[in-house]
Amino acid sequence: MSTSLQLVAPKFVPPLEPDFRPAALVNRQFRADTAGVGVPLILGLERAHGEVSRFEAAVFPEGHPRAVENLYYVERIVKFLLWAKGGFKVYVGGPRSIGEHLQKLYSPAGERKFDYEFMGEQVYEQTFTVVPCAPEDVPAAKESGKALGRHLNGCRIGFDLGASDRKVSAVVDGEAIYSEEVIWEPRKNSDPGYHYNEVMTALKTAASKMPRVDAIGGSSAGIYIDNRPMVASLFRNVPREKYDQIHDMFLRIREELGVALEIINDGDVTALAGSMSMDDTGILGIALGSSEAVGYVDMHGHIQNWLSELAFAPVDYNPSAAVDEWSGDIGCGSQYFSQQCVFRLAPRAGIEIPSGVTDAEKLKFVQEKLETGHEGALKIWECMGIYLGYGLAHYAEFYDIKHVLILGRCTSGRGGDMLLEGAHKVLKGEFPKLAKRIHVQLPDEKSRRVGQSIAAASLPAL
Repeated sequence: MSTSLQLVAPKFVPPLEPDFRPAALVNRQFRADTAGVGVPLILGLERAHGEVSRFEAAVFPEGHPRAVENLYYVERIVKFLLWAKGGFKVYVGGPRSIGEHLQKLYSPAGERKFDYEFMGEQVYEQTFTVVPCAPEDVPAAKESGKALGRHLNGCRIGFDLGASDRKVSAVVDGEAIYSEEVIWEPRKNSDPGYHYNEVMTALKTAASKMPRVDAIGGSSAGIYIDNRPMVASLFRNVPREKYDQIHDMFLRIREELGVALEIINDGDVTALAGSMSMDDTGILGIALGSSEAVGYVDMHGHIQNWLSELAFAPVDYNPSAAVDEWSGDIGCGSQYFSQQCVFRLAPRAGIEIPSGVTDAEKLKFVQEKLETGHEGALKIWECMGIYLGYGLAHYAEFYDIKHVLILGRCTSGRGGDMLLEGAHKVLKGEFPKLAKRIHVQLPDEKSRRVGQSIAAASLPAL
């Protein structure tokens, strides 16, 4: 999809990617250009239980010499909102040409057919639709965040399902009295019974360490709605005809064990753990690992029913930006905030990564060069720090943020400090008001002690 938008060059240029064009700067310029001449645009995204998220902006009126710029600007905003908030129906309240353009793109044969199928059939089990309308016909916002977590009373089990290991803890009155990590291979197993048995084994092991079980809380990669995994990489090998057993697996476990059970996205549990350790709200957690995982605790301390799958959300508007191999879209977070970014930039940095080894070993190979001061490796993390600064400015258009926690494999060792340094430099130099409002940090020891398992265990109320 070509862009006619004015692509603003950043003040801080990533040394290995001079053509980087940050979404935050392009959108800021568009807002300045439409000031005084623009007409209202209201976007509404409807998702499960009648919830609606709204986004308001101004665009050029029909017939304006620059009206064509509306199309790319709004499409990128819609794309971001879909993966941040979620939705199976998008109301486009504004110039009709924009809504009709989005109808073509987000269709079974359109350029965004991945998003059409993913958001419609897989996540919300509805036909995805785009509704062009007048601004006043966009439904009112209806958000219903949950005050999940922070419940530490009683005998609880906390678990975390990862791609390579599953963790479980027995937690009594907020203290983990037993924890274990077990290697497993969920992505290679197509039998729903394997997944059920592994989870039940973990829960029974933790239960055996306590006099009783009052509640169970869990975290896992993927999209969870009402304790049902709609899409999760852990279960990618389970055939569609058997996926109902995965959909209902945690409901079945809750019924069989007869206790309160909540399972949510691991990014949200990470943000919750940070919120609990800092005793504050407005926390965005970003894990730079095999991909980008994000979680959010809002200003009220609630976890919203949003997706926050920002690995698929665009942050670079350069038409030649890196392509996401799964969705086929360009400039998305996974290519800038994960080990995929390291591997993508390594050849430009003069680093030849060995083949025939695991991704974890590849990342470690480059990180070892970073620790020795290798010039190319330093440039990779310098780039990522700059991306992070501009990315956070973009995220702040959609999330109300006081604190940003960055974690994950890419933050290990020297890399974490370089990411912080780059992000702070960009925010202070390009977005000084944001720099005063947002505190970007690595988790401290207290955050690590609270940990994923205790935060997960605290999810259900008794």
